[in-house]
Amino acid sequence: MIIEQVVGNVALLEKRAPHVERVYLQSDDLVKRIQRVVTDHGNELGIRLRDNRDLIDGDVLYMDEHNMIVISVKQDDLLVIMPTTIPQMGEIAHQLGNRHLPAQFEQSEMLVQYDYLVEELLQQLSIPYKRENRKVKQAFRHIGHRHD
Repeated sequence: MIIEQVVGNVALLEKRAPHVERVYLQSDDLVKRIQRVVTDHGNELGIRLRDNRDLIDGDVLYMDEHNMIVISVKQDDLLVIMPTTIPQMGEIAHQLGNRHLPAQFEQSEMLVQYDYLVEELLQQLSIPYKRENRKVKQAFRHIGHRHD
C-alpha cells in the first residue's frame, strides 16, 4: 500500500476505527516525505506524501470502518532546559542559536536533543536542566545557514 496523504490526526477525529495499527517513527523521520515503513502488525507501507508537510504524532495514514494506521513517535533523548530568569533564557538561547541547534518549547521548558557539549554548557552557566526520554510531537527541524 502506498500512502499519498494524511487522513487526519487522532486528536481531531470524531469517529475512529476499532482496530489500530501503529507505525513507530523516530522524530527525525517525520520530515521525510518518501519512506518505507512497517506497522506494529508487520504490514509494509510506502509513504509518498503529495503535500509538502511533515508528519506529526497521531497522524492517520489510513482509515476505513474497521482499521486505521496511525503514526506514533518514539521517545527522544532530550535535554529539558528550565531557565529561571530572562537573562538565563537569553544566554542559553543565544548559545544554542550560535550552534544552530533546533529547539522546541513546551510551557516554560526548552527541549533540545541530547548533546554532551550542551549539557556541559548548561552546567557551566548554572542553568537548571534535566536529561529525559520524552516523546515530541514534531521533528526537530535543522535550518541551514551560512555565515558570510
